[in-house]
Amino acid sequence: MTEVAFHFNVPDKMNYVCRLLRKASQAKARVVVAGPQQALQTLDEALWTFTATSFVAHCWSSDASPKTDLSSVILKNQDKPSFDAVMPHHEVLLNLGNTMPQGYETFERVIEVVGLTEEDKTQARERWKQYAQRGYTLVKHDLSAKTANP
Repeated sequence: MTEVAFHFNVPDKMNYVCRLLRKASQAKARVVVAGPQQALQTLDEALWTFTATSFVAHCWSSDASPKTDLSSVILKNQDKPSFDAVMPHHEVLLNLGNTMPQGYETFERVIEVVGLTEEDKTQARERWKQYAQRGYTLVKHDLSAKTANP
């Protein structure tokens, strides 16, 4: 069954996601990042510039097959059709959206990143309830007592 982890109280979501993706990439993990187009555009730019000395290789799910097959990070617009056999892997799904991403159950792991705003927290609580109602074991990582460096 899919493992679902929530990372709560993240002060700077994009910076945190960039660091999380860098760590995953260094560990040879393969991640699909799902979210609305605007959030993915922001992440795309941030992955090029979040530090002066590092870069996280990534591509879009709509890119040509050789590119998606080799990339450890794939950006997937949540408004496009669900995750299916077209995706080259189903290891980790990182959700930047406000709803449960379609096809999440086909991934080994799902990561939900939750910021500090009440709106973000409220939407995350709803997703938490939905995952729990479906019988998933949920893992909570509360960053309120930590820095946002995974």
